[in-house]
Amino acid sequence: MSRNLKFWGAAAVVLLLIQAAVAYLVPKGAALTASAEILDVVIHLVAAVAFFGNARVSTGRMKLFWNLQAVCWLTLALVAALWTYYGVVLHQEVPGLFVGDIFIFLAGVPMLAGLLLRPHRRPGYNSPLSFLDLPLLVLWWLFVYFFFVTGWQYIVPDEIQYGPNYNLVMLAQDMVTLGLLGYFWYDNSGRWKRFYGNLFLAQALSAASVFVANRAMDVGRYFPGSWYDLLVDASITWFAIAALLGRELAPEPRPGEHPDQSPGRWMATVAMVAVVSIPVLAAWSIISGGMPYSLTRFRVLVALGTITVMGCLIFIKQHGLGEELARTNHILHEASLTDPLTGCRNRRFFDSTIEADVSYVLRCFADERDESKRDLIFYLIDADHFKDVNDRFGHDAGDKVLVEMVRRISSAIRLSDVLVRWGGEEFLVVSRYTNREEASALAARLLTAIGGRPFAAGEHGHLVHQTCSVGWAAFPWLRTKPDAFSHSEVLGLADRALYEAKQAGRNRAVGMRASGKLMIDLTVSEVPLEKS
Repeated sequence: MSRNLKFWGAAAVVLLLIQAAVAYLVPKGAALTASAEILDVVIHLVAAVAFFGNARVSTGRMKLFWNLQAVCWLTLALVAALWTYYGVVLHQEVPGLFVGDIFIFLAGVPMLAGLLLRPHRRPGYNSPLSFLDLPLLVLWWLFVYFFFVTGWQYIVPDEIQYGPNYNLVMLAQDMVTLGLLGYFWYDNSGRWKRFYGNLFLAQALSAASVFVANRAMDVGRYFPGSWYDLLVDASITWFAIAALLGRELAPEPRPGEHPDQSPGRWMATVAMVAVVSIPVLAAWSIISGGMPYSLTRFRVLVALGTITVMGCLIFIKQHGLGEELARTNHILHEASLTDPLTGCRNRRFFDSTIEADVSYVLRCFADERDESKRDLIFYLIDADHFKDVNDRFGHDAGDKVLVEMVRRISSAIRLSDVLVRWGGEEFLVVSRYTNREEASALAARLLTAIGGRPFAAGEHGHLVHQTCSVGWAAFPWLRTKPDAFSHSEVLGLADRALYEAKQAGRNRAVGMRASGKLMIDLTVSEVPLEKS
């Protein structure tokens, strides 16, 4: 442990020893009450500081976990200060219907919330909206207190009914906390197992010592500064030491853990169970009978108010998750239509959009629209001797050349045109809303864009002169009979034109065009290699 941790650990132990000495040496009276109450406040503050110190050096869920535990002990310190005010300043016993009782209950809520985060597990992906489950659980715990306790304190004040209901709620909170800590103690190993073991034993000592102190109060044996207080302060000291020993803890992955077991999903399940329990408790309050009408009405109103607020939180969460799902689906859809290496479109995109493009062209011809913008031209582009680049410089260098080729092709075509990676080093440009009479000009731009200047290849800045061959054909193949040939047949003719360009010596473009008698012309455009 660092010097700072040793200091705070020693401080907690020294305070406990001082408390023991005071309980043994100071006789019952005002001096004992004052010293014991003040020491109790200080011990609570030391525990809060220990947990806040852990939060200061943590991030993410771990930071939230430590802060929630610290809030628990800070709240209990405030309650202890209120007890000190009654005992030392007012010289009065705390009343039976004590306003500070709710803060003792509330102190356990952040402790439970922090445990529900399961800080020992490294989380998978969780939407930020999943943290709305935390306020849902906090609201449920508040509902439980108001439902069972507050009515007997303020609506129908009855100390006889208030005490058992309050003790029952606190017992339920202690049992849930002990259950979680016990399970985590059993389910973990190494430092996390020791940490949860210390928290479990400290919580067990705390629950037992409070129970014993309450029984002592019932029979008149308790007084401030007695040995009962020493047991409670011993449990608090144990919590502080456990926090100091857990300063370096970090989430650990569990091999084979399914994503559905992530903390966010687990907490969502618990939150939904809590939501469902509210109308059940409200119905029980109505049909059970035997309680004052005003108390029953109060409980029903508390249930309605709680379920309304919870419903709003659930609506916000589900609405946000719906939008997040839509964005994710859009991203996944775009990814499925995009080539992961070059960023241009892939064959799946072509297959999903070509029918719409073909239908538009056929409608244009049927309606006799502007002849200058109704053709669809397919350009197949293949890198010449690309295998040599991979062999000389490696496939990583070849990939960089392909990415640069895509950038150059994109700069040569129009925004309305579509660039598709057809396979390997072969690309397809679908030129839309154009005229076949201008096809050769675009083919020449493609040749110049790719072969006009060298590509950087290899790790040492080597330059390579990379050219391409282009084959193109226009759809419809026959303007007089637009639907005589399918787009796939025209695409096959563009592939034949590419073959002719390769056979003719590469670094050239060949276009397939039909005459009135289906005769094929070869239009060849050539751009010579630049000399280095």
